[in-house]
Amino acid sequence: MIRIRSAAQSYAWGSPTAIPELLGLPVTGEPVAEAWFGSHHAGPSPVDDDTDGGSAARTLVDAIAGDPRRALGEDVVARFGARLPYLLKIIAAETPLSLQVHPNLAAAAEGFDREDAAGIPVDAPHRNYRDRNHKPELVYALTRFEAVCGFRAPRRAAELLVGLDAPLAKELHDLLFAQRDASGIEAAFTQLLDPATRPGPDEVQQVVDACARRLADGSPSPRADRTVVRLAEAYPGDPGVVTSLLLNPVTLHPGEALFVPAGGVHAYLSGVGVEIMASSDNVLRAGLTPKHVDVAELLRNVDYVAAPPIRIAPERFHGATRVYYAPVDDFELSITSVEDAGAHPLPGRGPRVLLCLEGEATVRAASGASVALRRGDAAFVPASDGTLEVEGCARLVQADVP
Repeated sequence: MIRIRSAAQSYAWGSPTAIPELLGLPVTGEPVAEAWFGSHHAGPSPVDDDTDGGSAARTLVDAIAGDPRRALGEDVVARFGARLPYLLKIIAAETPLSLQVHPNLAAAAEGFDREDAAGIPVDAPHRNYRDRNHKPELVYALTRFEAVCGFRAPRRAAELLVGLDAPLAKELHDLLFAQRDASGIEAAFTQLLDPATRPGPDEVQQVVDACARRLADGSPSPRADRTVVRLAEAYPGDPGVVTSLLLNPVTLHPGEALFVPAGGVHAYLSGVGVEIMASSDNVLRAGLTPKHVDVAELLRNVDYVAAPPIRIAPERFHGATRVYYAPVDDFELSITSVEDAGAHPLPGRGPRVLLCLEGEATVRAASGASVALRRGDAAFVPASDGTLEVEGCARLVQADVP
């Protein structure tokens, strides 16, 4: 077992206190948006000590590269190559994130090669594709977590626009009413974002004002109107504000999980959660952000079929563990809460990342290796360590490969 530390990402939308307080880190006043636990080249986890048998590896990348088959297991190497296929994160959104989509595998590979051929450095701010991987993801709420995710049914989106005294709202309503399927959603979404047709700040503000008036008068859809007003406060004049009327609202309570597939348009609005995803940093943005925006590339990767948000219900494993099985091969997430004496088995046998959210516990492997974890501690467990069991009084997050 190898003790690891997080790689912090200080994006502007992050909270200065949530992740430091959760992980027992110093509060510096700077926003901490994400804490990464994994081996992605954009933020690999530093190895904390010599618990891997005296290795001088600086990061988890080095530790895995030293013996990929021992670290990952033959099956994972055969399926994904000599790399950890997932990335575990803590995310803390104090203000809304960008309106975004993640590419599928084919699009990611093609986009990465295209930008490489163009000579765009992999860490350039205007680069879209930072690796060749897709990025389906699952978020598990630690606090109340708000988002918009996936498209509403065209009929429902059109209903939300009725009665809004703004020319842009009427235009969008007419588009959706004329094309009551995915083509209508595509037409409305494209009109809002495409540089050739996107509305100006005044047109956006007229919709915002209309939503605010409707909210004050007793809106039939207060949640949708509040989201528009809230996004406009953070990103005034951005057409992405109006796209929220086309998207499904999502509220996760602590312990609930949401899966976002490749191609699923979404924006996280607020909250603290655990995220697990395919090991990728490919994000295509169309608005609600000061970061690089590439509307054309996002529009090429969007799935326009209306569908409800994909909530993942947990399955119980030996009572103490809830496992969240996402419909992908790259990762699965489990949460284990132990309070009584005795050892409790943990699921999985492959390469695992363990993170202690609260309390203290000792994790022991079939190989004889063990590690003591307290709040904020994390460890990488190589596949060669075999099955695990935990004892103590703690809540543990485990990332694993199905």
